[in-house]
Amino acid sequence: MTFIKRDLANKILELSQDYACVLLTGPRQVGKTTLLRQLMQQNRNYVTLDDLEERRLAQQEPATFLSVHETPLFIDEVQYAPQLFSYLKIAIDNGAEPGSFWLSGSQAFRMMELAQESLAGRVAILHMSGLSQHEIYGSGEALTLTIDLQALKARKEAGQATDLKGMYERIWRGSLPGYVSGKFKDRNVFYSSYIQTYINLDVSELLEPVDKLLFQDFIRAAACRAGQMLNIHDIAQDIGVSDDTAKRWLQVLEKSDVIFYLRPYSNNLLKRTVKTPKLYFFDTGLVAYLTKYTTPEILQNGAINGAILENYVVAEIRKSYANVAEEALLWYYRDTRSNEIDMILEQDGRLNPLEIKRSVNPANQLVKAFEVLDKGAVPRGKGAILCMRPELTAIDADNYIVPIWML
Repeated sequence: MTFIKRDLANKILELSQDYACVLLTGPRQVGKTTLLRQLMQQNRNYVTLDDLEERRLAQQEPATFLSVHETPLFIDEVQYAPQLFSYLKIAIDNGAEPGSFWLSGSQAFRMMELAQESLAGRVAILHMSGLSQHEIYGSGEALTLTIDLQALKARKEAGQATDLKGMYERIWRGSLPGYVSGKFKDRNVFYSSYIQTYINLDVSELLEPVDKLLFQDFIRAAACRAGQMLNIHDIAQDIGVSDDTAKRWLQVLEKSDVIFYLRPYSNNLLKRTVKTPKLYFFDTGLVAYLTKYTTPEILQNGAINGAILENYVVAEIRKSYANVAEEALLWYYRDTRSNEIDMILEQDGRLNPLEIKRSVNPANQLVKAFEVLDKGAVPRGKGAILCMRPELTAIDADNYIVPIWML
């Protein structure tokens, strides 16, 4: 098994010098517990609420739980005992030292709600996703994607080049540490177990009762539409449930970090924009498994090859920001006149339009679509085509061609 250094490590240690409590959220099996245990010094105590006796004590006697377990303390799977959060607030207000509490757990929405209700201003909240392309294949420090020539050159030095075949191997392989590190070698068993654990633990807690087999079919139906505009009715029809049920189940997938959305960009000067978000999965390996692509080669030539590449790119850009504890301001653009831009990244008060193409030699005319943003209130900045070109280059002074392996 290969140890993979996580980009969030330094940020966790840094914030532990300032905050009494650091909360790490994210989907199941992305390595939250592994990372925090690796960062623990010998004097930090560890307790997991997967232990039913510890969970019972935390739920029924939270004050006693915190008295028994001395600080500095790492509480894993803390979402199982929301009763703890009020008592953590008391401990922090009574002068708990910086770094006293590390908390981790899945169900990011629920964790955020608990933290904002009880620990507002007292906790540093970090989000951890699957492994980034930089963590698996790159080197050096983590960098956010910035559409600036010098920044792009720095990313080039930190990345590891690959061709189209290699890119689809990365997409098919996915981002979950258990499989990528080599700990688990049977991909089908790994992802099957992942889905079953997710449904049995997270979904069963958020939806009661739920038909587990039907919900698995639902996740598969959603995966078939990764990288596309959301159509709740089509997903519902695929598995024979109502639109309201499909909408509620999509909310569960979002709350547990299995999916995320890219919202459409608009402002008061761009009145013809669509309102429908685009659907993405946090892990393209999970998408490939659910859609029954058994090899990277089949995926590369399959019906979803463009959509899953777009999913990969959007997820990687989000990770580049999350891994340095920054928020990515990302949208896509589409209007009723069929003008479309795959992604818009807002930085420093400017809109950076991005196109995602599978081609090695994308047409230069693609950047003409960027001009629609000139009608808006926010100025347009540099643009880029993210594609399979092996080298960083440019169309003109305002638009770059960026290899996807650099993300």
